[in-house]
Amino acid sequence: MTTPLTLTPGLHPDGTPRLAVSGEIDMSNAGILAEALDGGSGPLVVDLTAVEYLDSAGLSVLFAHADRLELVVTPLLEPVLTVSGLAALARVRGLGPQDAPRQ
Repeated sequence: MTTPLTLTPGLHPDGTPRLAVSGEIDMSNAGILAEALDGGSGPLVVDLTAVEYLDSAGLSVLFAHADRLELVVTPLLEPVLTVSGLAALARVRGLGPQDAPRQ
């Protein structure tokens, strides 16, 4: 069973707009993420630490906005962003194992 996608807007401690994303990002809901990212301009911190699954549809949405994104990820997603090339286009801040969310 898939985990529903949840988007929670807010502000990063430095005042930059922040979007916390949780659940699974796939072709069934990537449009929802695209709408959220299309709705703004300028820098945006996207917190993906609660994302359990990210497919190519989700990556495509992130690629479209890579030049303005700072992605916060767990060690689970870091290889996906590196292999896809997204890590070379967007700023990616990884969490070490000691910082990863506890399940």
